[in-house]
Amino acid sequence: MSALAPPATFATHRVGNGLRVVAQRDASLPLVAVNVWYHVGSKNERRGRTGLAHLFEHMLFQGSEHVGTNDHFRYLQQVGGVANGSTWYDRTNYYETVPSHHLELALWLESDRLGFLLPALTPEKLETQRTVVMNERRQRVDNQPYGRALEELQTLAYPADHPYSWPVIGTMDDIAAATLDDVRDFFQTFYSPDNAVISLVGDLDPEQAFSLVERYFGEIPVGRERPAGSVPEVGPRDGRSVLPDDVELRRFYMGWRIPAYGTTDWYGLDLLASALSDGKTGPLYRDLVYERELAQDVSATVLPTELEALFLLIATVRPDADPPRLEAAILDHLRAATEAPLPHPLFSSTRERMATVFLEAQQSLDRRADLLSQHATFFDRPEGALEELDRYLDLEADGVLETAARHLSGSPVTVVVEPRADRP
Repeated sequence: MSALAPPATFATHRVGNGLRVVAQRDASLPLVAVNVWYHVGSKNERRGRTGLAHLFEHMLFQGSEHVGTNDHFRYLQQVGGVANGSTWYDRTNYYETVPSHHLELALWLESDRLGFLLPALTPEKLETQRTVVMNERRQRVDNQPYGRALEELQTLAYPADHPYSWPVIGTMDDIAAATLDDVRDFFQTFYSPDNAVISLVGDLDPEQAFSLVERYFGEIPVGRERPAGSVPEVGPRDGRSVLPDDVELRRFYMGWRIPAYGTTDWYGLDLLASALSDGKTGPLYRDLVYERELAQDVSATVLPTELEALFLLIATVRPDADPPRLEAAILDHLRAATEAPLPHPLFSSTRERMATVFLEAQQSLDRRADLLSQHATFFDRPEGALEELDRYLDLEADGVLETAARHLSGSPVTVVVEPRADRP
């Protein structure tokens, strides 16, 4: 095993109530990363009731029956631990890293808010966190330059009944309209042991860790039956929207719908995005920023979403450049990627760079725990976290070309953010 390679083995356990547990021993540091994924995100909401998943992330840090308001952070900080949470289209996760001899504290805290949250919910706590989330939306979206562009792009890319067509943070009206009954119903539906994964990575004994999980989570009952949900059929979509904003420079957001995270096509397109735009030596940056001086910046990325994904390309127009010329140049680059394979030196260097980034990230206990939870949640295969690097290394340039031709040949959905006419 190289100095960069993380441990390649882990153990799994399933509690009687359906909770899945993954444990990987790594004694390189006296720490343990605890990572809890609930298979619920904004896609499990419905139009008119958006933002509940993200609001609930905030509510889970407001105390439970045996943990006072804000005490979750206080207890962890007292022992030198750190904690946070995040919400995405497909999942909500909560995570902490603690000294290994305080693993029991972290598991008790996580179990108390799963098993005993409802008695501590109050209208006052909901109102406090509603205000926090509404302010967060103002700061990150509504009052942020270019902040509404990705929401607009999602609206163009998906029909109104598609679960990716509304923003993860929710709309302001829906956040304001959320009731305590909405929050209780959301918790009882989706926060259930059989809808969760706990990954533990660090200086631990897996069997002892499983015993602690059984002790603190084993008696939490399964929640109510969850709706199966459905994804509407989406044919090819294109569209264009011009979004005036309080910005100085025009920016293009282009999106192509592609297969879901975890598919071979997704990995191929992720490598292509990296090859085109990673660093200042990628062909997009070199041509559009350095050589032709059309763009202030340019980037390409692929969203790791569960139902399907988006290939995103974002470019900011230089003050003295012609916007239509930049847009045409971007599409020329994408067209070239669908007509000829990436040059061998670029393809090889991109794979090597991605391998290095992946292995370096795996040195982080919390990043490794998160990846184990991700593969256990989406695919019921935590071992996929150990195989992900090989998914990239197994790609060939001709295969990436065929994938690009299948998914990037059509017209993108495009949002153009431009300076407001009344901007001073």
